Amino acid sequence: MKRGTTKIQKMLLTTGLTVLLLLPQLFVSPVSAATDSTAVTSTIGVVKKLPKVEVIATGGTLAGKSTDETSFDTYRAGSLPIEDLVKSLPNKDQIAEVSTYQFGNSGSSAYSMEQLYDLSLKVDEALKTQDGVVVTSGTDTMEEIAYFLDLTVRSPKPVVVTGSMRPWTVIGTDAPANLYNAIKLAASGKTKYFGTVVMLNDEFHAAREVTKTNSYRTDTFVTPEIGALGYIDEKNIRVYRAPFRALKPASEWETPFDLTQISKKDLAKVEIAYSYQDAGPGAISGFVAAGAKGIVTAGTGAGGISKAMSEERAEAIKKGVIFVMTTRTGSGSNYSNGDGVIAGDNLNAAHARILLLLCLSYSKDFETVKNWFTTIGYGQIELPAK
Repeated sequence: MKRGTTKIQKMLLTTGLTVLLLLPQLFVSPVSAATDSTAVTSTIGVVKKLPKVEVIATGGTLAGKSTDETSFDTYRAGSLPIEDLVKSLPNKDQIAEVSTYQFGNSGSSAYSMEQLYDLSLKVDEALKTQDGVVVTSGTDTMEEIAYFLDLTVRSPKPVVVTGSMRPWTVIGTDAPANLYNAIKLAASGKTKYFGTVVMLNDEFHAAREVTKTNSYRTDTFVTPEIGALGYIDEKNIRVYRAPFRALKPASEWETPFDLTQISKKDLAKVEIAYSYQDAGPGAISGFVAAGAKGIVTAGTGAGGISKAMSEERAEAIKKGVIFVMTTRTGSGSNYSNGDGVIAGDNLNAAHARILLLLCLSYSKDFETVKNWFTTIGYGQIELPAK
């Protein structure tokens, strides 16, 4: 009798342990138990959806094909399709559900402002269904493309611009790592409301402030004096500061530059005049004759220009041309305002041109444009009173 009871007890104990082991799987909801290639399944059967990130490609060195495996500087930019590049990335299914769109395949300086208009609208279209967007670009004018997107994209979701200094097919290329980390950053959501950021070399920077500083080195993109927004170290994404717009209330985050309200033909013509020792008036007079509505001067020191340029600028102002003063030094602020002249703050000439171009595309009124430079183009942090 005792021996039979022991057998029954053992059977009950075994059955109980089996049920306990199955409980986590038995109580998984039908939705989370469903098989989904875009999700990561944990050890207890709970499914976590991955964020959606679309890579919109414009070409550049990242999509470059080198002459051979050691041709660091001899290659054809914009040769490889983005679909193939993304497919070759390892472990991407651990960070995001990635889709691709081939907007173009050229060097960055080949794109017109009208094409950037189309690119911005494409980014906003993608963000209606995606959690973030990565834009691949050549590095030559990457900072200008990024700042144009920063000022015009309406969605606050992450937009990350990336590229590379070495083509995809050369040894030691930075292209795959930059593309992978850009996708990771966009998927993380950590730059929501940051506007557009530029990510290369494991660092990400504000589009308004970043600039290319070297023609070949992989650490070429820096934010002078102020520094990067943060860093990516494998699974660690660290944000150490934020752009000024990220601190604004959501209701005040958007800029006035809604591209759906204008046509591509409305984009204003704006040029840059570079000053140097005994610089002549020809650049300014030539730009005005060619129809420029605004001119950014890259001046010496704190933004000064030569006597001949100054005299020609005065004549151009009489014709309604608006000027913005910046410095050619690479860093520092400008505070010079006057009749027809706006201070560029710490914007470099390339960034100031993008902002002035957009301002003049929406208004020809000097005071309105000046106000936008001191609000939309503003870079200083203002903390709320406590």
